[in-house]
Amino acid sequence: MPKTNEEKITELREKRKTARLGGGLDAIINQHKKNKLTSRERIDLLLDPNTFNEIDMFVHAAAGIKGVEAELTDGVIGGWGKIDGRKVFVFAQDFTIMGGSLGERHAEKICKLLDMSRKMGCPIIGINDSGGARIQEGVFSLKGYADVFYRCVMSSGVVPQITAIMGPCAGGAVYSPALMDFVFMVKESSYMFLTGPNVIKEVLNEDVTFEELGGALTHAQKSGVAHFAANNEEEGLMGIRALLRYLPQNNMEDPPFHPNDDDPRREDPVLRHIIPDEPAKPYDMKDIITAVVDNGEFFEVQPLFAKNVIIGFATLGGRVAGIVANQPKVLAGCLDIHSSDKAARFIRTCDCFNIPIVTFQDVPGFLPGKAQEWGGIIRHGAKMLYAYCEATVPKLMVVTRKSYGGAYCVMSSKHVGGDYNVAWPSSEVAVMGSRGAVNVLYRKEIDKAKKQDELREKLIDDYEDQFSHPYIAASRGFLDEVIEPQETRWKLIQALEMFANKRETLPPKKHGNMPV
Repeated sequence: MPKTNEEKITELREKRKTARLGGGLDAIINQHKKNKLTSRERIDLLLDPNTFNEIDMFVHAAAGIKGVEAELTDGVIGGWGKIDGRKVFVFAQDFTIMGGSLGERHAEKICKLLDMSRKMGCPIIGINDSGGARIQEGVFSLKGYADVFYRCVMSSGVVPQITAIMGPCAGGAVYSPALMDFVFMVKESSYMFLTGPNVIKEVLNEDVTFEELGGALTHAQKSGVAHFAANNEEEGLMGIRALLRYLPQNNMEDPPFHPNDDDPRREDPVLRHIIPDEPAKPYDMKDIITAVVDNGEFFEVQPLFAKNVIIGFATLGGRVAGIVANQPKVLAGCLDIHSSDKAARFIRTCDCFNIPIVTFQDVPGFLPGKAQEWGGIIRHGAKMLYAYCEATVPKLMVVTRKSYGGAYCVMSSKHVGGDYNVAWPSSEVAVMGSRGAVNVLYRKEIDKAKKQDELREKLIDDYEDQFSHPYIAASRGFLDEVIEPQETRWKLIQALEMFANKRETLPPKKHGNMPV
């Protein structure tokens, strides 16, 4: 006898109930015992209340595959919702169903959401918690991964792509997060690696734990793969919500404007005395950044990796800006391999999404040494140079103290397309520091002198009087202004407003050949 409409509605409700249970109550309890949330709990925390619209709830693996259960959702929950009222797409792998392993249908669901996010011009957020490829499905699992990778690349620079690693992510699975714009990890509960500890032990006879090999701190401090390492899942999900405040919906829109009550003309007297009189004495560049930006709020990106360069987001007069700065407290603010990569990636991310770049410069040069030269500092430094040259968003730069040599050229100088370049009176724009310059220029005279130290110090004083200041660069228009430190906030806000409608196009070409 055919089912009545009421019976069919009841059947639908039962199927929904079954799907929402994932792998069942026991599997959910096991997930909680590991201090991990379920995929649905994660989505509920991430999105505004009652905004999640799930799709493909009834998708399951193809029937007849040995060892694969045809469970509803096929181990990944996906759909769309809102964060602070803005539309986003989201998917979350469900570890309670076959360990969140990726099979053909599982991948098709993710691909559908990636396609939809690109077509609709909305950010996509992926939450990874998976045992990897579903071995039973063979090459169809590999096909699924490759399909996801391809779509991540097609969406790159079109919509923001954010991923959260909240469990295992191993083998080929790591390349989907690696292709996205920002990666969040959770300490002690998430890890990423291409080859696991057991294989490393077997092949290389090296003992390493999961956390040491691919944990959150490993990737946040050493490899730079992770941009953020959260203490727990809730903190990571709130971090995603905070990050999205600074990103536009897509590459055709500007980032959100954030009205606030911080006086644009506010002058912080601390800035007048923050630069030490001794040129080699360090200070914290973050103190300058927080003194200048709106309400002292600076959202730092990759805070644990390559600390000699600082990157992150802030607002100035309500306008979002990407901040790039040298950190004199670490390696004297020198540029090296990792910091060049870190800055280059961030600059390109800002340029993709119409975010102006504000650079605070205190750089004595590139880090010297055999390890750096053999490691390819020339190539890595060229990535940063390339990124600044290629960026067409407004580029503002402030020299606070040192600006020497090739590092001066690279970091948003007028000669690589800087739009508004200013310096503090404490700054030095030169080929190198005065002591190094004197030792090169007057080596013979010093060697012949009876009082070498006395002559050297006199020559250093003369060199500093002649060259160790910003006015030669300003006299040639390489600096637009020399400003008082406390004026920095108002000057940058004015410049961001003036250059808001900047239009610049690159020469027609398929793409440039970045020195990766």
